[in-house]
Amino acid sequence: MQYLLRNKIILAWFFAIILPSIAFSQRETELNLPDHDDKQFHFGISLGSNRAYYHFTNNPRFLQYDSVLVVESIQSTGINLAWLINMRLGEHFDLRTYPLNLVFTEKAFQYRLRYPDKLLSEDSITTRKVQGVTLALPFQIKFSSDRINNFKAYMIAGGKIEKDFAANAGEKNAEQLIKLSKFDYGIEAGIGFHFYFPVFVLTPEVKFGWGFKNVHSRDENLKYSNVIDQIKSRTITFSVIIE
Repeated sequence: MQYLLRNKIILAWFFAIILPSIAFSQRETELNLPDHDDKQFHFGISLGSNRAYYHFTNNPRFLQYDSVLVVESIQSTGINLAWLINMRLGEHFDLRTYPLNLVFTEKAFQYRLRYPDKLLSEDSITTRKVQGVTLALPFQIKFSSDRINNFKAYMIAGGKIEKDFAANAGEKNAEQLIKLSKFDYGIEAGIGFHFYFPVFVLTPEVKFGWGFKNVHSRDENLKYSNVIDQIKSRTITFSVIIE
């Protein structure tokens, strides 16, 4: 179901934003900002929305004990705020980074319990949310198409490192929590479209992120943690960049 929802969101975003913008761009007769892409450096501000969830594997304890019957990761929506620096490498290649990149997320796990504890406000289906306030530092290689009037498409790929200031791996009293480490790293890939206006460049972009590090700080004594083995982050980000 997550994959179907993800594809529907992408298609709706494409038809609602990209196609009308392409049509508008093709009607333009005057070439806006003709020297923009020839600059060695240019800067931008990015505002985005993300859909985040955890890819996880069950621990062998999940099969040995019957207190937790099912565990599922639930997608949730967050926001991104970033400052872009773009360095020109050649006619079609650029190096990009976001030295100030704040990502706010709220991922969640849903548990189906055989013996819910009413004193702890548990139900047969219980959700445990994991808040995230992350400072990310990505480095991306951007490959651009030729410019057509006031339109250009591009692809990006690269790596990232992240620090989650809301991670709780060091907490001692975390009976109702899932402990996560502060640091993560992974890769990103995506596509975007430049639309050149007289005084700025508007860029809608969609980007996928895969975390490589197991961020789960497993605690054998915690009911919501001991049934899970590895946890890795997954994100889909829709951004609008103004340069």
